[in-house]
Amino acid sequence: LRFSASARHFSARPAVTMLFFSFFKTLVGKEVVVELKNDLAIRGTLHSVDQFLNVKLLQVTVDDRENFPHMQSVKTCFIRGSVIKYVQLPASEVDTELLQDATRREMAQQKQN
Repeated sequence: LRFSASARHFSARPAVTMLFFSFFKTLVGKEVVVELKNDLAIRGTLHSVDQFLNVKLLQVTVDDRENFPHMQSVKTCFIRGSVIKYVQLPASEVDTELLQDATRREMAQQKQN
């Protein structure tokens, strides 16, 4: 599954940002692929995520070694949320029905306010 995690998508909707923040916190310790806006895809174990959707990855590898040879020596990295294009998650770790229900609840609550 791919989720757009760019902070610019959520800047006007703090409730949605918090929903994704809470969701990504449940994936700590899982392997994810973070695709950056410069087309670099970094695979690693999610170590932490903050309210700005900045992430820290451990055991980092890069699939496209030819275009990003400087990344071969990187084993740990911090990625600023604003440069993230997508986050690929293991489908087995995502309860899509629960996520959809939570999103609907957040949107309904925003409409009431």
